[in-house]
Amino acid sequence: MRIAFVNTLQELAKKNKDIMLLTNDLGFSVFEKYIEELPKQYLNMGVAEQNMTGVAAGMAMEGKTPFVYSIVPFVTMRNFEQIRNDICYQNLNVKIIGVGAGFSYGPYGHTHHGLEDIGILRTLANLTIICPGDPIEAELAVKKAIKINGPVYIRLGRAGEPIVYSKKPKFTVGKGLIVREGKDITIIATSTMIYSGKEVAKQLNKRGISVRLISMHTIKPLDKEIVLESTIKTKAVFSLEEHSIIGGLGSAVSEVIAENAISIPFKRIGVPDRFTKEIGDQEYMRKANNLSVEQITKTIIKNLETND
Repeated sequence: MRIAFVNTLQELAKKNKDIMLLTNDLGFSVFEKYIEELPKQYLNMGVAEQNMTGVAAGMAMEGKTPFVYSIVPFVTMRNFEQIRNDICYQNLNVKIIGVGAGFSYGPYGHTHHGLEDIGILRTLANLTIICPGDPIEAELAVKKAIKINGPVYIRLGRAGEPIVYSKKPKFTVGKGLIVREGKDITIIATSTMIYSGKEVAKQLNKRGISVRLISMHTIKPLDKEIVLESTIKTKAVFSLEEHSIIGGLGSAVSEVIAENAISIPFKRIGVPDRFTKEIGDQEYMRKANNLSVEQITKTIIKNLETND
């Protein structure tokens, strides 16, 4: 996903000299081509995320369109006060790019795991939150974000994420994408778990369970209509995310269901509210948190049996 982001940003920046890319001493082996072609539209701000965010806010006030890039925890938590006060409070045109969603940086440990960012940033007014699930959605997300005159957070995986779509979908900020239709249950997935959701749907289909799979690439504003539609078209709803079970997609979906007084089996599937003792690569960390395809499939089946 990050390669798709960089390539897309580079093409946009060639046409728009107001676009600036700011990093905090990251992006080696990723940004070299961008830097070579657009040296005046790139700044390495060093390991100083709070300062980088403040500089981006100042650039936006002068008519620039800064993209602030770093690993998810560094670009959302170290500088949260600056995002809140400098960017969102003033509704400035700054794009925040977090790379390494979920356990993408698994072996680096909890300091590098991106599991709380959606929950934290959902609380901020004026901020649009987009969580693409594959390189195609990442490209489309950047192209849409540049057209939004205000702060945007884009949550990316790291690299090597499989492609979900055979052709480019109609990508609209604030509108979920139907990856596949089904009549029994709905899985609403986001970010790095969309492909897993697709694989889970295949496994459930073999067991005679028809799955409606939705890519909820935009968490804020959330597509409430597609959530409500799913509660009518299917018999149960599951949210799926590589994020803390608290505050992310599952919380957002449950708010819609609860506020509309809908009675339907619903379960959030995500990372438990704890720090995982094990450390390993992304797939290992998913399995340690019951987020492998097989484990998700079993969780859904068990939940359906309980609610029969």
